[in-house]
Amino acid sequence: MKSVTFALLGSFVVLLSAGCGDEPKLSREELQDPNTCLSCHKTHHDQWSGSMHAYASTDPVFRAMHKRGQREDDSIGLLCVSCHAPMAVENGTITLANVKDFDFSTLPPTEDGVTCYFCHNVEKVTTDHNNGLVLANDQTMRGGLQNPIDSTAHHSKYDVLMDSERNKSEMCGSCHDVVMPNGVALERTFMEWKETIYGTTEDPAVKLTCGGCHLEPVTDVIADAPGVVSRPNGFHDHTMAGIDQALTPFPQQAEQAQAIADILPSIGIKSPRPLIGPAPGGICLNPNGDLTVRVDSFTVGHSFPSGVSHDRRVWLEVIAYDVNNQIVFQSGVVPNGMDPEEIGDPNLFGLWERTSKEDGSPAHFFHEVATIDPNPLHYLPGPVTLDPNDPRVDHSRMKTYAVTNIGAIEKITARVMMRALPFATLRLLEQSGDLDPSIKNQLKTLEVATSTWLKATQIPTTKCNPK
Repeated sequence: MKSVTFALLGSFVVLLSAGCGDEPKLSREELQDPNTCLSCHKTHHDQWSGSMHAYASTDPVFRAMHKRGQREDDSIGLLCVSCHAPMAVENGTITLANVKDFDFSTLPPTEDGVTCYFCHNVEKVTTDHNNGLVLANDQTMRGGLQNPIDSTAHHSKYDVLMDSERNKSEMCGSCHDVVMPNGVALERTFMEWKETIYGTTEDPAVKLTCGGCHLEPVTDVIADAPGVVSRPNGFHDHTMAGIDQALTPFPQQAEQAQAIADILPSIGIKSPRPLIGPAPGGICLNPNGDLTVRVDSFTVGHSFPSGVSHDRRVWLEVIAYDVNNQIVFQSGVVPNGMDPEEIGDPNLFGLWERTSKEDGSPAHFFHEVATIDPNPLHYLPGPVTLDPNDPRVDHSRMKTYAVTNIGAIEKITARVMMRALPFATLRLLEQSGDLDPSIKNQLKTLEVATSTWLKATQIPTTKCNPK
């Protein structure tokens, strides 16, 4: 029957009929193609198709950095591609012999980016960094729902590794922590999460895994197939928003942008709750001439920024106005096309990791990093307690500005701004011929948080804004 269908209607119809009809289980090769999943998991597929998982080996900045890194550092090998194109490594399409000059545009859908099969076929996790995920390489798709409905497309199996309520985030952590060949722990999101209250407790009311936040569960059906019913928190959103966005035309770009906007309120300009009394606002104007702004993270399950923290650029923009709306003081006003450290602002408050090469000069690329400045003021740490009476609940950062003519200030605006990448790095990739010059024009500047202080509404006793 299947051979007749192939002859008459082509392989796409076979995928549809085999996915939801009465055909035998699909082959491993068929299951590796994300397009196979469309027939029964269209919403999952649509969300994934615009995610950074799908974009992982398409991203022109990844390709440019990989190309330059391979050219300048022989020790990189399969380090990057093991997480950015893991099925290509698994299948032997990318090897140590061809990785230096591999053309990622030649990858088929089965091996392009982080695919459905790669995550849902994981059998075990052997290391907590640099992709220690081991695939079963079978026809069984693993998931986080217990007692899964049998599928004619594949075998189905519950696996605690995929259960966002019960796992220990080890699957996500294995690729989202990166240790360089020289021993530098360059990306530490998983390590950071394990130190927070969300990773150290087993209290279901507090515990929050990577999947519980970035694959948010809702009550819905997970497949369009016979016997499948809606389950509480059974459907996990596969948008998997973080901070990065596609810099070239790609599916679901508007949806990705909205998903990022939805998670940004996890950062705010606000004072921590004091042990006694109400919390003042995040902007305060002291009579001695100090202007203070406090930035805090709320439900972030790791440090902020995280991941490629050396590439992130987070900064505080503060502008004070007089009664005529004229600027009295400003800091962190960064034009588009410039990085915050390039504006020569002595008062700049910036959150990102400062990295250096072996000679002590700034490192712009991952393969150059020899040391990371451990200054805790370069990031917001994740929460280690949710007890408002515990002094450790304060994991905010406060910036103090010395301001003259403070009595003239009528209004202060403060904004936390963010970019996923620095322009300086993109310009260097252009200069080396590794990146199209048009790419940097697509880099977005995000408004993470905002707050306003008004003299008319300040709290008289603290000189802070009321919220």
